[in-house]
Amino acid sequence: MKYLQQETVTKRMHSRLKMNGLWKTLFILATSFALLALAVLLFRILSQGAGYLNFDFITNFASRIPEKAGIKAALIGSLWLMAIVAPVSIILGVSTAIYLEEYAKKNKLNDFIRMNISNLAGVPSIVFGLLGLTIFVRLMDLGKSILAAGFTMSLLILPVIIVAAQEAIRAVPNEQREASYGMGATKWQTIVRVVLPAAIPGILTGSILALSRAIGETAPLVVIGIPVILQFLPTGIMDSFTALPMQIFDWAKRPQEEFQYVAAAGIIVLMTVLIFMNSIAIFIRNKFQKRY
Repeated sequence: MKYLQQETVTKRMHSRLKMNGLWKTLFILATSFALLALAVLLFRILSQGAGYLNFDFITNFASRIPEKAGIKAALIGSLWLMAIVAPVSIILGVSTAIYLEEYAKKNKLNDFIRMNISNLAGVPSIVFGLLGLTIFVRLMDLGKSILAAGFTMSLLILPVIIVAAQEAIRAVPNEQREASYGMGATKWQTIVRVVLPAAIPGILTGSILALSRAIGETAPLVVIGIPVILQFLPTGIMDSFTALPMQIFDWAKRPQEEFQYVAAAGIIVLMTVLIFMNSIAIFIRNKFQKRY
């Protein structure tokens, strides 16, 4: 009887090891496929766009001649746009998360609000474009300005930042809050000096993903009527502008083959800006990394 039990245990162990090996193989294949697709994409973009990527490409305005086409207006416009999107979305998103997690009562109404915020994170971007067109462009009469586009993009990524900030704040142990209260700190002092420093890595992770989405989105800008070609630079938040995704979209849809290479060069510039932004956020996140 004892021998049979030992044999059964051995068979179960072999079965579990085989299943573990199968899942490990599947995960390795999935990772390899994702890395291969990324490598092919990067190789194609770099091989096509490297020849058009030079100093003139950065300093020239858009042109109907591929050799003279540049991305100056779109690059400066994207930087103006992110200067609006980043502070507006992060301040509103984190403030909303603090209220929902630290101040709002646990009842059905607030649970309904939390559920709808999570659902908004999955709404197609073109819907936010229509919302921005109705409210900011027409109702508030902001026109096709940087401010209107910035508010529209902020609405787009706001649910993502709120959800990420909620999860980061929720992950802070209650013992730390109680210890702060025990030392005589007020609720706001506890939030500022204990909760937020511990939650910053998680908040910044969500913000990085959200801002990366905002800088690469085209649909909302198309809906609110942002132009694709400009021969001047904006000087204020109420000026018209164009952005990197709009410029790349315009080049990519043109029939001339040369413009496909120009679009690839624009993608390289967009990726460089994105990496630079992410590097700053990752540096700040690592500086405030939790150490429990």
